Amino acid sequence: MAALVHSLDLGTGPLRVVVKDSIDIAGYPTRAGCQALADAPAATQHAAIVERTLAAGYRIVGKANLHELAFGMSGLNAWTGTPDNPNFPALIPGGSSSGSAAAVAAGLADIGIGTDTGGSIRVPAACCGVYGLKPTFGRLSRRGAMPAYSSLDCVGPLSADLETLIAFMAAVDPTFRVTADDTPPSLGALEVHADPAISGAVAACLEGAGLDSSTRALPQMDEAYAAGMALINRETYIACRAWLNSGRLGADVERRLRAAAQTSDAEIREAEAVRRVFVASVDRLLEEHAVLALPTLPHFPMTRAAAEEGQQDLTVSSLVRPFNLSGHPALSLPLATDHGRPVSLQLVGRRGDDAGVCQAARYLLARSAATPSIKGDAYV
Repeated sequence: MAALVHSLDLGTGPLRVVVKDSIDIAGYPTRAGCQALADAPAATQHAAIVERTLAAGYRIVGKANLHELAFGMSGLNAWTGTPDNPNFPALIPGGSSSGSAAAVAAGLADIGIGTDTGGSIRVPAACCGVYGLKPTFGRLSRRGAMPAYSSLDCVGPLSADLETLIAFMAAVDPTFRVTADDTPPSLGALEVHADPAISGAVAACLEGAGLDSSTRALPQMDEAYAAGMALINRETYIACRAWLNSGRLGADVERRLRAAAQTSDAEIREAEAVRRVFVASVDRLLEEHAVLALPTLPHFPMTRAAAEEGQQDLTVSSLVRPFNLSGHPALSLPLATDHGRPVSLQLVGRRGDDAGVCQAARYLLARSAATPSIKGDAYV
């Protein structure tokens, strides 16, 4: 199914982990799904998250596939193969952490470790019908992850089970603690542009849990999306430009990199100005509510066939990318399907309160008829 590019057996614990192949594992090359890195030497040191995973007693069973250079949202990869979407086989697996999401959806691993620069954990989690957490920016060390520098990227987990995801976070970050508190979360639903079926499912989830589903405005979402795009373009171009004329890049990534090269200094200055305003706006709203709720995806994922014919859809990240810009923690959790199509809810919390986001998800799962069971066995 192309979810994994290497099978491994590191560690002795019972719970299995796959690690996105943009993250170093000592003794194995980090190729980031890119033919230009086919001859990359083996990493000499584990990435920080790999060290913590092994120290916490988990067993690493593979390196996970991804959208080439972690620079795409479909999850397609002509060189390493595209992971199948186990729960929704006609649809894209989502990117860029496609293999991490597909592996946990297929039961090949209990945890998938991915990276999220513009939705690259939450989008594939939503496409494959699993849970995916983008932690607060900087919470989990990026040492040993590609690219070496990013002002947006976060390392985080995916799982088919919320409690497994929570336990993993607590194991690799001793400051992360979700309490048994049963108090209803102070939650504010955001007014966003999304397919009515998706918006309706989100509202039904909140109402089913006895929470207010009336929406609040968060200005600058569109501007934050554009700013996030400008920054990822500049930072990815700087990190990957050495391979641009190698003749060994996929066509979609080569086009994006060439376009990214045109990102101007003025666009970057404007993006940073938008970042400051948007962070303040999110923080103000989170003074009123501990958690914000909105759809993970604005519309249903495209079919794999359409993607393989060359269609691209970067706007699938329009509701997730703004929170890379702001650095707030965000969790995608699957809801009941709509005519066999995946629907997910995104919860966003105060910076540093990743546990509060997971606590709110636990509360919703326990009370809303709109959500699948924790094991995800409601998928059709």
